[in-house]
Amino acid sequence: MFLVRPIFRGPSLWALHSSHACFSASAAAVHAERTIKEGPRNDWSRDEVKSIYDSPILDLLFHGAQVHRHAHNFREVQQCTLLSIKTGGCSEDCSYCPQSSKYNTGIKGQRLMNKDAVLESAKRAKEAGSTRFCMGAAWRDTLGRKTNFNQILEYVKDIREMGMEVCCTLGMLEKQQALELKKAGLTAYNHNLDTSREYYPNIITTRTYDERLQTLEFVRDAGINVCSGGIIGLGEAEEDRVGLLHTLSTLPTHPESVPINALVAVKGTPLENQKPVEIWEMIRMIGTARIIMPKSMVRLSAGRVRFSMPEQALCFLAGANSIFTGEKLLTTPNNDFDADQLMFKVLGLLPKAPSFQEGETSETEDYKEAASSS
Repeated sequence: MFLVRPIFRGPSLWALHSSHACFSASAAAVHAERTIKEGPRNDWSRDEVKSIYDSPILDLLFHGAQVHRHAHNFREVQQCTLLSIKTGGCSEDCSYCPQSSKYNTGIKGQRLMNKDAVLESAKRAKEAGSTRFCMGAAWRDTLGRKTNFNQILEYVKDIREMGMEVCCTLGMLEKQQALELKKAGLTAYNHNLDTSREYYPNIITTRTYDERLQTLEFVRDAGINVCSGGIIGLGEAEEDRVGLLHTLSTLPTHPESVPINALVAVKGTPLENQKPVEIWEMIRMIGTARIIMPKSMVRLSAGRVRFSMPEQALCFLAGANSIFTGEKLLTTPNNDFDADQLMFKVLGLLPKAPSFQEGETSETEDYKEAASSS
C-alpha cells in the first residue's frame, strides 16, 4: 500500500494570495498603466521619474516591456549607421570625447570628407541593412563654416534620394541653418544633453546647457525630428540620470529618438579611468525612458559593444528599439555586422523600415493607434 503525501508544505494558497495583496504596486507598474491608458505626457515631476527609476529592476523591465508592446511593434528595431565626416580638432572640452583638441588621444584633426567617400559609406550602410544614415562633425557650432555647411546640405539631399533617413550632429545650430537642413531633407538632428543640468558643468565648460536646449528648439521649430539623449558612466550620481530623463520627458514634445549611451572610456581623456557601466544601469535608463516617453525610439547606443547578446536582449525587452550598426561610432569601436545579423536572427528581431511621412499625426494620436492595434 502506497501512502500519498502532500507535496506542497508551505503556506496555503489563500495565505499566499493574502500576503501578495499586502505588496503595494511599484511606481513602474502604476505609471506604466497610466501611460498605456493615456499616452504621452510632458508634465512629469522629478519625483515621479525617480520613483520609476528606483522601482525593483525586474518590475521596471516588465512594465517597460508592457508599454513598449502597446506603443510599438515590439520586434522591430531601427538600424542606424553613424559616420564621422569631420574628425578631431574640436575646440570643445567635453571630458568624454577623444576628438577634443584639448586632450592627447592620438586623434588628429581632419578635413571634411568628400562627397564620393560619404555617399559610398551611405551605400554600404544601406546594403548592410541600415535605414538611417547619421553624419557627425567634430565642431562646436557651424558658424563661419558656410562652405562646409553647404557641402553637407548636398550630402543630405543625395543620401535622402537613396531612400534612407538622414540625421546630422554638427554642434550648435542657428535658426536659419536648421531651416536649410529641413529644406535639404534632413530627417533628424542629434544634439545630446549628455547629463543633468546640475552635473553638466563637471563635464563641459565650453557650451552651456541652455545653448543645447536652444539648438533643440531651433530643430523642432524647423520641423526636423529631435534626437537627444545622454551618457551614463561619467561619474554622475543616479539623481543626475533621473534629472536627464526628467528634462527630456518635460520638453514641449518628446524627442523622436532618445539615445542611451554607456561611456566608452578613451585613454587621454579626463574620464579614461571611469568604471564601465553595468547592464542593470542601462536597463534602468531604458525602462524608465520607455515608460515616460512611450513613443520615442530608445536607442541602445555607444558602449553596446561591451554587452553580450543576452544582455542586449534584456535592453530590447525593457524598451530599446534602435541601435547603431557598423564597425565604429565616430571614433570608438562598435558591434560588427555579422554579430548583429546573428543577434537579429536569434532574438527574432525585425529591421524597422524608414519613415518619410510628411505632416505626421500627433504623438498621442500615433500612440492610441499603435495601442489599439497591438
